[in-house]
Amino acid sequence: MFAPGAENFLRQAREIQDEELRKFSSRITSLLQNHDLGNDTIDCLQRLFLIVSATKYVRKLDGKFVELLQKVLCLPKCPEQIQALCAAILREMSPSNYLILSCNEIQEAKLLSLVSSVLLAQGHKKAEVLAVGQRVVKVLEGRLPEGQSSRHLLPLLSKIISLSPASLTEDQTNLVNKRMVDWLRYASVQQGVAQPSGGFFSNPRARQPGPITEVDGAVATDFFTVLSIGQYYTEDQWLNMQAFSMLRKWLLCYGSEGANSPNSDDKSEVDGSIMSMVSATSTSSRLLPPKERLREKAFEYCQRLIEQSNRRALKKPDGDLQKACLIEAVTIMDIICRQDSSYVYRTLSCLKILHGRISGDLACARALLPIAQFFLNHSETAAVDSEAVYKHLFTRIPAQLFHSPMLAFEFIQFCRDNIQFFTENLSIFRRIFPNLFKLLAWNSPALISEFMDLLPALLGADTAIEIFHLLLDLPCLAAALDIQLRSASAPISERATWDPAAKPASCLEAFRHPLYRSTFQYLLRIETAPRDSPERLAPLRRLLGSMASCPRVVQCADTIPVLLKLYFSVVAEFADGSLINQLVLVLLERSEQLYEIPAFKADVHRVLSSQLVLLCKLHPSLVVELSKELLEFSGTVNCSPWCLYTSLPVLLQVWAIGEYMSVSYDKRCTVEQINKFFEALEAMLFEITQLRPSASIPKYSPRVITVLMTTLTKLASRSQDLIPRMSLFLSKMRAFVQSPAMASVYSEEDNEEILTRAVELMNLLKMPSVAQFVLTPSAEVASPRFHRDTNVCLPLAMKTASRLLERGTGFVPG
Repeated sequence: MFAPGAENFLRQAREIQDEELRKFSSRITSLLQNHDLGNDTIDCLQRLFLIVSATKYVRKLDGKFVELLQKVLCLPKCPEQIQALCAAILREMSPSNYLILSCNEIQEAKLLSLVSSVLLAQGHKKAEVLAVGQRVVKVLEGRLPEGQSSRHLLPLLSKIISLSPASLTEDQTNLVNKRMVDWLRYASVQQGVAQPSGGFFSNPRARQPGPITEVDGAVATDFFTVLSIGQYYTEDQWLNMQAFSMLRKWLLCYGSEGANSPNSDDKSEVDGSIMSMVSATSTSSRLLPPKERLREKAFEYCQRLIEQSNRRALKKPDGDLQKACLIEAVTIMDIICRQDSSYVYRTLSCLKILHGRISGDLACARALLPIAQFFLNHSETAAVDSEAVYKHLFTRIPAQLFHSPMLAFEFIQFCRDNIQFFTENLSIFRRIFPNLFKLLAWNSPALISEFMDLLPALLGADTAIEIFHLLLDLPCLAAALDIQLRSASAPISERATWDPAAKPASCLEAFRHPLYRSTFQYLLRIETAPRDSPERLAPLRRLLGSMASCPRVVQCADTIPVLLKLYFSVVAEFADGSLINQLVLVLLERSEQLYEIPAFKADVHRVLSSQLVLLCKLHPSLVVELSKELLEFSGTVNCSPWCLYTSLPVLLQVWAIGEYMSVSYDKRCTVEQINKFFEALEAMLFEITQLRPSASIPKYSPRVITVLMTTLTKLASRSQDLIPRMSLFLSKMRAFVQSPAMASVYSEEDNEEILTRAVELMNLLKMPSVAQFVLTPSAEVASPRFHRDTNVCLPLAMKTASRLLERGTGFVPG
């Protein structure tokens, strides 16, 4: 967010109309044409830059004015501030049809930097990139005049190799390799000299340069690096720092070809191991080709940074810089080892020591990721068991640093990039997935995209059920992590006054209470663990209900439906009948055991409902195979009917019973099973239809009643002894819809819907063979269901048959 004053300036800049802008640019034109390059012109250019950069769309400036800005930019004695402003305005106006700039004849490094920045902003045109690249290398090739610096060219070079690495020839890359060796290894170890302030009392001795120091204040005894400290820096020291900042990108673009050179092609792993035992300094590095020499000096530079990172910084910014340089150094060493295996053993011993030193320091946790990446890339070559490195990384870091957004993103990205190796070679990775979910719970929705790439690899027959529970409990996990953080930061005096015998008055007290400790520990577990029962976390969900409105918890809950859809699509690819049966039972049990966020529950119910239908289609035999469990569940629902009438998944269970409890789907289906389901569902429908006028009458959706009636009719058509019983029940529906209790709850349209369905079903049961054809059609008849009922999946034949029968009998139940 901007300060109020800045917001005001931006608002004014955005509100300026084209006519006002034209008049303002005319005023600047007159100033520039009169060669008035003073403060007024600077002020006007600053305001113009604010105007053209404050909006998302490109402002229109006159073509002649744009050409004038380019001419002023290239004036020999133009003030630097005006040049910088002209270049900034031209970049904001890019791409431009009025471009007349060219970098071919420019000798001055700073002007070349400004002009090239405008050329490269024209949409990454290949011609401009190539021309800039050639000119930059040409200027670097020669000796710059006094007062000029190569510093302005290195950012350009970095941009060029990002846009088009092929724009530099092999001779040009060799030239830059040589320059980078000099910049990295041979910078001065004396501090720079402060610019003289002038005046009669200037003291020449005060400007004598002192030695460069380390971050701990000690005088540096080795070559200069980005971690060397000075009050002022020389030109070559600035180049040293800039060269290191682009070293990784340069090696990735141009360093790998060295690994394919004739010398390195013939190196076997044994040759590499022998070479690693011999110091590279035994042969003069100056005899090496430019790429290999840069690689050697870059390796030495990184070793020096690792040594410097062990020093205790006197200032916090220097300590932060140490950690950043440590990550970069390890990453560059890994790149060098991938390009030349002779460096693996030297790096291995160095990183083993480094890992042992920083593994216990959470402040350096981000550096553990490139170290782990190195072991992952090279442990097989070096024949080293790196299991301990991975175990420490996967168990400790997410559990303790889940609240660090940068680390969470880098950790998930690290897992995603190496997912194939982890799933095929690392057994611990499949055991610690509960730890990874902590990163998602705390940092969603920022990590949702990366985690969706990771989730399919975590799923398997042995993990599917536990991951399903984890997804549904993710908002609960986010709340628990919040409490864990607050508990850790609570004052010691507050913890001392807590009484474990008293009933916890808050979530924070419950976190330390013996009654809830094991439940919190299970939810916050590091490794996979068997789930005793779905009710285990129920008390904790109720306890954490007070945090349901917490923004972090709500954001976490919003990501669950998307993850659930991905979960079921992946599971459907490998699940067998046994796993689908388990999943359906868990789905039905968990549909009413969710964290109390109304919008979250509604969204999850919609997803679970659609997936339950797909699971039934994938394995139709599940209703017969789970008949005992479904009957028990129906009995539980019958004791507590609120569950049925508020849960769409449970309602779809009733639909699934009517749809798939048939010999058409499973020859093991028996009349006894059909009769038992009929009795259980009949009791549910009976409970609804026996309503009495009361203030507490729940309004059940008409769909609940129509689905129950249809399912019971389907079952009756398959067990003909039940037809009279069901016909009698349906014949009483007119009395039911006309009862005072129904009149107080349902509208006239609802009553009509229920009565119409009862008429249709009653007419069908009058002709059992027709009823079985309509309600249990064969696969040939059922597959092209182009027309479906809006309330339940029945073919159009049902209404057609009902109307035909009505014309013959005129029957209406009542």
